[in-house]
Amino acid sequence: MASSLAAHSTTSFVRDRITWLGYFGLAFYAFLQATLGPIMPFLRAELDLNYTIAALHLSAFAVGMIAAGMSADLLAARLGRKWVFWGGAAGAMAGMIALTFGESPVMTIAAALAGGWIGSYMLVMIQAILSDHHGANRAIPLTESNVMAMLFAACAPLVVSATQQVGLGWRWTYGVGLLMFITLALVFGHAPIPENAPHDAAKSTQERAAIGKNAKLPRLFWYSFVVIFLSVSMEWTIGFWGADFLERAVGLERGTAVGLMTVYFFAMLLGRFAGSRLTRSADVSRLLVMACVLVLIGFPLFWLSPIPALNLIGLFVTGLGIANLFPLTLSVASGAAAKVAPMLANRASARVAFGAGAAILITPQISGAVADQIGISGAFAITGVIAVVTMGIVILANREAGR
Repeated sequence: MASSLAAHSTTSFVRDRITWLGYFGLAFYAFLQATLGPIMPFLRAELDLNYTIAALHLSAFAVGMIAAGMSADLLAARLGRKWVFWGGAAGAMAGMIALTFGESPVMTIAAALAGGWIGSYMLVMIQAILSDHHGANRAIPLTESNVMAMLFAACAPLVVSATQQVGLGWRWTYGVGLLMFITLALVFGHAPIPENAPHDAAKSTQERAAIGKNAKLPRLFWYSFVVIFLSVSMEWTIGFWGADFLERAVGLERGTAVGLMTVYFFAMLLGRFAGSRLTRSADVSRLLVMACVLVLIGFPLFWLSPIPALNLIGLFVTGLGIANLFPLTLSVASGAAAKVAPMLANRASARVAFGAGAAILITPQISGAVADQIGISGAFAITGVIAVVTMGIVILANREAGR
């Protein structure tokens, strides 16, 4: 098996200040992003939105991710990673606060677009920085950072549910987000953010620019890109519409349904924690196949079971499987790009953000439109098909890596 899919050596892996900045920065971004699903039942009720219009909020956030994915590497080359990182963090917070003041879907959708666009610049920088900074050990920080992100994302439905239950209203969720941003700035505001990989620092600026301009991302990267698109499609369709499914199809009360989506996020947290441990000793290609198998077992149970307890068990198992598809495939994509040229780190990370944004843009929106026609339960058939296709592409990627 090619080394890009093999377990990485941990002899030189150290969690330093740069590493923790990446971890907590991604956690902040993930929390804001994860709030879009849990707040949607309340926003739909307030603004009288159907599924299609509601899904446009996530689609707008995704369009922002796509725009960031097409421009982040160019912006970082002009302004530097530090400015792009902190500007992205501030923009994400500002966009989501603006959403709370929206009195029409036009205003709230525009706010989601702004938050997704500017905020995703920070996401791209985090992935590139961690990949560069840790080199051959990149699978460890990329999976561990996603564990941290999942921990904070898992808190999102709890915070939304709690603020609503105590009478403050769901908008106070973003007060928690603002506190996170202020803490991040106070603790890490002066942390150094490296511009280039350590092993690439000896090259002149002209040499690095020439390499970055002429090098092409390899075939294994593009296989990984497809897996990322498909896995993010599943992750966000379930995350965005899961509460509505538990309310409309399973029959749970709205507040309970929102709160029980924590089962999904907790499963993803547990799955990513296990994955971060397993990457130290297990072959990444095998872990990807195992993750796909869990999804293929859990999703039918979540989707088709007539018993609420079994729906939740299926949701948990599905979350365990989906958890590691993105971080493991990201490590493969980053490693494949780094083997061609170290200066491809920003470009690879930007394209990954593009793929993730495209997935969030397309699939939940299609599912919402289908749900308006045949119901939320029928719309989840799309996710089942994606799960099967994902397994096929993972097998093809593993074969490509083994050549």
